[in-house]
Amino acid sequence: MNQAKAAFRSLFDVAGEVLVAGGVTEKPAAARAMAAAFARGELRIDDDATLPEPIRMPGRPSRPRLVHPRELPRRGFGSPAGRAAFIHAVAHIEFNAIDLACDAIYRFRDMPRAFYADWVQVADDEARHFTMLRARLQDFGHDYGDFDAHNGLWEMAEKTAHDGLARMALVPRVLEARGLDVTPGMIAKLKGLGDEETAGILEVILREEIAHVAAGSRWYRWYCERAGVEPRSRFRELLREYAGGVLHGPFNTEARLMAGFDADELQSLCDAAEAAGA
Repeated sequence: MNQAKAAFRSLFDVAGEVLVAGGVTEKPAAARAMAAAFARGELRIDDDATLPEPIRMPGRPSRPRLVHPRELPRRGFGSPAGRAAFIHAVAHIEFNAIDLACDAIYRFRDMPRAFYADWVQVADDEARHFTMLRARLQDFGHDYGDFDAHNGLWEMAEKTAHDGLARMALVPRVLEARGLDVTPGMIAKLKGLGDEETAGILEVILREEIAHVAAGSRWYRWYCERAGVEPRSRFRELLREYAGGVLHGPFNTEARLMAGFDADELQSLCDAAEAAGA
C-alpha cells in the first residue's frame, strides 16, 4: 500500500464507527460524513482486511424501548397522536436501515468497490430520511424514542451475518422491501387527511427505497453467480428457512419489478406469504 493510500482512513473502520454510534443525532451525522468522505476519495478499501466478528448490537439511544412486535399498539391516522406514532415507526425503520447499510460495508469484505459505493449511498439516504422524519415528528410535539419499537430488522442482520448471499436476499429484498408494498397506501391516506408534508417525505423515501432494494437484488445475483447457485430456487429456499412470519401480501408488483424482482420471485413471495398465513 503506498503512503498516500495509507494516509486515508479505512472505510471498514469508519462504517464500524457509525454502527457503534449511539446518539440520535450522532449516528445519522456520522453516516452522512462517511458518505461525503467516500465521495471525496478519502476512505480506502482494504484489500487485505480479515473478516471481523459481527457487531451483535449497534449503538442505540436509550429510547425507544424495544418490545415484541405484538406488543406495539395499533393506532389510526385520525388523531395527531396516531399520526405521530406512525411517523415514529417509519423513523425507527430508517434509523435501523443506517445500521443495516453500514453493517453490509463493515461485515462483508473483499467485495467489488461498486458494492461499497452502493451501501455507502444507501446509508447516506437512510440518514437523510431519518432526519426528515425526526423533524416532522417534532412538528407533532414528539421526538424519536417517545414510542415503543421493535428490533426485527437487526435480528435478521444477526441471522445473516455469516452469509452475504442470504443478507442480500433477505434484508433488502424481504424486510426493507416491505416499504414498497405499504407506502403507496400510506401516502394516499395522508393526502386524504390533508397532510401533504408527511406524504411528501414518504414519496421521497419510496422513490429512493426502490433503488435500495434494487441494490440488494443486484448483489444477491452477484453472490449467486459467484457461488454457482441458481438465484430463483435459492431465493425460495431462503424464504422457507428465514422468512416465516415476516412475509405479508399483497405485494407492489410494479415497484418490486423496478427493484429487480422477476415474475418467478414475485410468485415465490406470494406462495411463501400464503404458506405463512395458512
